Amino acid sequence: MSKKDKTGGLVYSTNPNFNPGEEDEENDEVTLKPNQQQLKVYLDRLGGGKFVSRVNGFTGKTGDIELLGKLLKQKCGVGGTVKDREILIQGDHRDKIILLLLKEGYKAKKAGG
Repeated sequence: MSKKDKTGGLVYSTNPNFNPGEEDEENDEVTLKPNQQQLKVYLDRLGGGKFVSRVNGFTGKTGDIELLGKLLKQKCGVGGTVKDREILIQGDHRDKIILLLLKEGYKAKKAGG
């Protein structure tokens, strides 16, 4: 393992308490229970006339939102990603996503125009 791999490419830090071996999680929040989550499902238009269904409002750890994103992608049978604390699902699948989220115990509703 090279030194660059250990420090993640860090050359110098002014923080005297910094330990390059530790992972620094920005979103180290506690994941709320599904019935405490207030999720909103939007429909956005991308270039070329393509649509994307966007789910936001998730409070919790990054790993948990990625698992939820993976579940939604599998159930909708389409691609997507988790970016900037939002789940993006290709296509207009708002109704299906809301039903799936409600079935999983989340509070979800349509938002936007």
